[in-house]
Amino acid sequence: MAILYALVARGSVLLAEFSATSTNASAIARQILEKIPGNTDTHVSYSQDRYIFHVKRTDGLTVLCMADENAGRRIPFAFLEDIHQRFVRTYGRAVHSAHAYGMNDEFSRVLSQQMEYYSNDPNADRINRLKGEMSQVRNVMIENIDKVLERGDRLELLVDKTANMQGNTFRFRKQARRFRSTVWWRNVKLTAALILLLLVIVYVVLAFVCHGLTLPSCLT
Repeated sequence: MAILYALVARGSVLLAEFSATSTNASAIARQILEKIPGNTDTHVSYSQDRYIFHVKRTDGLTVLCMADENAGRRIPFAFLEDIHQRFVRTYGRAVHSAHAYGMNDEFSRVLSQQMEYYSNDPNADRINRLKGEMSQVRNVMIENIDKVLERGDRLELLVDKTANMQGNTFRFRKQARRFRSTVWWRNVKLTAALILLLLVIVYVVLAFVCHGLTLPSCLT
């Protein structure tokens, strides 16, 4: 999967999170939340090894995800924008007073579904392309995580590589099923067209024969 981990937090208080693989990304994400300066709205990305932590903070609510570096910026930030809107729409003012993990039981499922969608469904990127890249995303600079975390405090990022392999396998199978479905429908349409053409030819031949033999009974 392109997006492997995500959370929603108010300040440093985690309200919901989900991880698609075995990783210590949650611990590193907590460190990032504590170190991000101020409460102003921000879009920022921090790289560590082959992964990037993307952060969107709006109105005191922070949405963070860890994605593979190959995912780029557009898809992760589209995911963060989507999650932010869904979270605010679902919980409203309760966001400002909720306890730690107060929304986790319910919203972790939403995180899981949207991570799957933005990681594997090509429509996710296609829709975002039609909307145009967010101006904030174009200006986001990807900085090394050492910019926000001291080397002595920074944890080594651990990610279960088998999860990425499973994600790639799932994506391949999904594409293969879509291809087989497309080929099947194409064959069905071709067969129907051939049958229709054959019926037209038979009708034309019969009409010509009946007319040539002047057999009214053939036409009744």
